[in-house]
Amino acid sequence: MDHGSKEGDSAGAATGDAGRGAAASSGGVVVQVREKKGPLRAAIPYMPFPVAVICLFLNTFVPGLGTFVSAFTVLCGARTDLPDRHICCVFWLNIAAALIQILTAIVMVGWIMSIFWGMDMVILATERRCRAAETDLH
Repeated sequence: MDHGSKEGDSAGAATGDAGRGAAASSGGVVVQVREKKGPLRAAIPYMPFPVAVICLFLNTFVPGLGTFVSAFTVLCGARTDLPDRHICCVFWLNIAAALIQILTAIVMVGWIMSIFWGMDMVILATERRCRAAETDLH
C-alpha cells in the first residue's frame, strides 16, 4: 500500500471501475459542482437586471458605490443566499463589503474587488432572470 494514500482510496478505485462500466452503458456521468460562498459573497442580493448593471457601472467608476446601493435593495426585498439571516444583518454585511472596497481602493485591491462584485451582481441577476423565464414557461 502507498504511504501517501488514504483509507478510502482503494474503495474509491474499486467503485470507480464499476462506475465506469455503468457510465459507458448509459452514455456519461453527471457531476454537480457547488461553489461555497463566504458570508460577504453570499450577501450579494439577487436584483433586477437593470439595477445590477447600474451597480456594476457604479462599482467600476467609484469603488464600493454600487455595493452600497445594492445594500438598500436588500431592505426593499431582494433575496440573497443567506435566507437564515435577518434582513438587517444582510444589509450591514453589504455595507461592510462596500466599506472594504472603498478603503482598499487606494491600493487597487478594493477597485478590483468592486468590479468583480459588480460582475457577480450581474451574474446573479441573469440567473434570477433565467429562473423567472423558466417558471413562466411551466
